[in-house]
Amino acid sequence: MSQGLGIGGHQSAHSATDVWLTPRHVLDALGEFDLDPCSAPDPVLWPTARHHITLPDDGLLYLWEGRVWLNPPYGREAWIWLERLALHGTGTALVFARTETAGFVQTVWRGATAILFLHGRLRFHQADGSLNDRDGGGSNSSGAPSCLVAYGDADAAVLERCGLPGTFVTGWRP
Repeated sequence: MSQGLGIGGHQSAHSATDVWLTPRHVLDALGEFDLDPCSAPDPVLWPTARHHITLPDDGLLYLWEGRVWLNPPYGREAWIWLERLALHGTGTALVFARTETAGFVQTVWRGATAILFLHGRLRFHQADGSLNDRDGGGSNSSGAPSCLVAYGDADAAVLERCGLPGTFVTGWRP
């Protein structure tokens, strides 16, 4: 069911790969995570948490414990992963900042604790750690702006003080 590829795992006709890894500086700024339920194919090369679930295992079928890092598969399937993280209640997700979509409204605006809208576009990496040249022109940037979404007060506090350039938003919850 799950592709196990993150937002950076989106597919592009211009890219030779469908695995885009979260930039290391983002992960480093957020601190340690206990679980990445949709980890990169080789989590030893690009560790994101203490425990990784990779394909062919479906991270949605496992028990989630502790602080979760979530770079969900691209597309409509991303919202299933964010619903699961909202139910879990502790963790941070990286998604496109498409605030007008039904999935964003349901899983972020109605379920998250805080959002850090990142300034600029992220530059993702390929499965081997090299920069992903998405468009063949050397830009290495994602196809849309990104945001970090916190579930739970502890993760919201991490976003607020992480030092990543962006606009921090909290307190909108009904």
